[in-house]
Amino acid sequence: MHEMSLALAVVDQVEEAARSHGATAVSIVRLQVGELAGVVPDALGFCFELACAGTVLEGAELVAESVPGRAHCAGCADDWAVGMPPQLCCPVCGQATTELIAGRELRITGVEWAGEPAPSRTGAPIPPMIPEES
Repeated sequence: MHEMSLALAVVDQVEEAARSHGATAVSIVRLQVGELAGVVPDALGFCFELACAGTVLEGAELVAESVPGRAHCAGCADDWAVGMPPQLCCPVCGQATTELIAGRELRITGVEWAGEPAPSRTGAPIPPMIPEES
């Protein structure tokens, strides 16, 4: 189950950010999860809860925002929601020369320290966990 390794990576990154900001507890972790990322949201939530045990994230809520898959046709410049299973041929011109422009995300978008919103970022942002193709 790769959701456990993803949950552990999220916990590690948030713990590092908490340490750098002097936070002693985390109340909310917000993620964007693309519908094409191959992640089962319920499994990720279950694994996140297990991964948080004994850390500054223990008891933190995971708020996952689903990002619909979208594609772009190089031939006619149409954009469309690909759905599941993904429709990768352009619905306007039928070409298969498409580029996925959304839906593969797995990114931490926000963290709230217990009792207060997360401070403004002063360092580099937390990088996406799944590299996006250019």
